[in-house]
Amino acid sequence: MLKDNRVRIIIGHYGSGKTEFAVNYAMNLSKENQAVALADMDVVNPYFRSREKQSLLEEQGIKVISSYIKGSGSDLPSVSADVLGPLQNKTYNLILDVGGDSAGARTLARFKAYWVLGDYDMFCVINANRPETSTVEGILNHIASIENVTDAKVTGLINNTHLLRHTTVEDVLRGQELCEKVSEELQIPIKYISVIEKLVKELPDDLAGEVMPIKMIMREDWM
Repeated sequence: MLKDNRVRIIIGHYGSGKTEFAVNYAMNLSKENQAVALADMDVVNPYFRSREKQSLLEEQGIKVISSYIKGSGSDLPSVSADVLGPLQNKTYNLILDVGGDSAGARTLARFKAYWVLGDYDMFCVINANRPETSTVEGILNHIASIENVTDAKVTGLINNTHLLRHTTVEDVLRGQELCEKVSEELQIPIKYISVIEKLVKELPDDLAGEVMPIKMIMREDWM
């Protein structure tokens, strides 16, 4: 069972696999017969948006919220007020898939009254293969910029170091080492190690964080 606070904010730099993690996380929660809502709050990056899998998610009972206007082919530069429903309704587990940098994270600022420590988690998805988050300094700067804009604190790290279907165990372990240094610096835990399913059994048993097998949902087989 994913024993995190009811509201989970998922952040991560572009290309980190943030949305892939958020969608997999939502689907895992839904298997526990819990009421789940996933809010696509990325109004900056037009690619690999969680609302692209709306039909798949809704088939599993997941409520999908986004800024997309049906029939218009475009997004609003703000997030639907529909997110207030699951924010206020404590029967819901709410996952917020947020834009990749401080500009994208500004959408969270309007809801800052809800960011009470202990009521939410904000997880930073880290892919050590992305230039912006390949060093401790880069990750710390990224986290600080998000926290300054949102008035929310990152409460946990997610090692999602990958090269899509070419990911190796060595990639994951290199990312884990980087996450451990950030964890020690900020005194926050590594919550999850997000890894493609075929590598799960090859990982050591003593890694910090819960291993979450990931299905490639956001990318087609040919990508």
